[in-house]
Amino acid sequence: MASASRAIDSIDTAPAFTPADIERLTAKYAGMATEAMLADLLAGELKGRIAAVSSFGTESAILLDLVASVDKDVPVIFINTQKIFGETLAYRDALSEQLGLTDLREFRPDPRLLAEKDGTSLRWSYDPDGCCDLRKVEPLRRALAPFDAWISGRKGFQSGRAALPRFEIDEGRLKINPLADWDKATLDARFTERKLPRHPLESQGYPSIGCVPCTSQVQPGEDPRAGRWRGWDKTECGIHDPVF
Repeated sequence: MASASRAIDSIDTAPAFTPADIERLTAKYAGMATEAMLADLLAGELKGRIAAVSSFGTESAILLDLVASVDKDVPVIFINTQKIFGETLAYRDALSEQLGLTDLREFRPDPRLLAEKDGTSLRWSYDPDGCCDLRKVEPLRRALAPFDAWISGRKGFQSGRAALPRFEIDEGRLKINPLADWDKATLDARFTERKLPRHPLESQGYPSIGCVPCTSQVQPGEDPRAGRWRGWDKTECGIHDPVF
C-alpha cells in the first residue's frame, strides 16, 4: 500500500510541462501574431487548463482584452493583497464589465498567516520580500492549483525584462507572456484602437501600480517602474523572477 501511495504522489506532483514543451511551443508559434497564438492555445491544448493573472494595473487592459476577444470564460485571477489602491479595485470592476469577463476570481492572503507573520500590517516597511510572499505569492499559488498553465501580462521593454520569452516554466506550470515583444507604442495604439479605459492613477504619475505603501509617483525621465519599492533593492514581487 505504501509503495502504491508513493507512486500516486509521484504522478500527482509530476510537472505538467517540461523544457521540451517550451522548445516545442516556442518553435510552433515563432513569428505568429499574438492574437492568433492565443486563439490557437486557448481553443486547443490549453482549453480548460489555463487562467490569466492580472493586477488590473496601467497596462492590464491590453492582455485582458486579448484574452476576452478569444474566450470570455477564461478564468481571470486577481490577488487582493488588502493593500490595493481603491482606484484599482474600481478599475477592475469597470474593466471586467466592459470586457464581459465571466469568471473573475479574487484571492486574498490567508488571515491565519497574516495574524502570525504580519500582525501589525507593517511588514512591508521592513521586509518587503516577506510581505510580497505573504500577500501575493502564497495566494497566487493557491489560486493556480487547479491549472496547468497561466497567462502573464509582463512586457519585455520593462526594466529588467529585456530577455523575456513568450513561454517559460514556473513551478511545473506553463507560463505564457503574450506581450513579451510588445513595445510601449504598440500598447498605446491598442488602447486607442480598442477604446480601452486607462487606469485612473496613470494620469497622476503612476505608470506602474502595485500596493499603496510600496508604490510612489514617477518623475519625468525616470524608468516607469521606478516608483515600485522605491529605496529598496527590489524589482519584482516574487511572482515573477527577474529576466536578464
